[in-house]
Amino acid sequence: MSSFLEQRLQSLEDAENIRNLIAHYGPLADAGDAQAVAYLWTVDGVYKVGGFAEAVGRDAIAGLIAGAVHQQYLAAGVAHILGPLALSLNGDCAAARGHSLVVLHGAGDGFHIIRASANLWQLVRGDDAGFGGWRVKRRDNRLLRGDAAARELFDTA
Repeated sequence: MSSFLEQRLQSLEDAENIRNLIAHYGPLADAGDAQAVAYLWTVDGVYKVGGFAEAVGRDAIAGLIAGAVHQQYLAAGVAHILGPLALSLNGDCAAARGHSLVVLHGAGDGFHIIRASANLWQLVRGDDAGFGGWRVKRRDNRLLRGDAAARELFDTA
């Protein structure tokens, strides 16, 4: 019985750590903290932003946040909003599926959604500290334009 309870507790802790890790992405990106954003990924992690860029490795991922486009968003006022996640845990690997919005301050006092995307986060547990050892191995972000490409990220089969 103890083993079952320990496994159940570990699953709950893993889910909370993964949700916490992903929840940090938006505020860190909106603060412009490129290094902290990059540290959410493994050393060789991949971040593929559909319609924009693909970054491999922490330095390249930090470069997305430090880059000119993101800096313009910061100067205007930007919010990265991530919705609830559907998690699949499998030992030291996990997948999280969900939506994200990028909201940008426009002319006057208005705000506009400039990106609505499907996301698939692939995560691994390692030996490093923080978030229960979980890090992002790969994040695929695809614009929700009505085509199959974005919907494929939600496929759990």
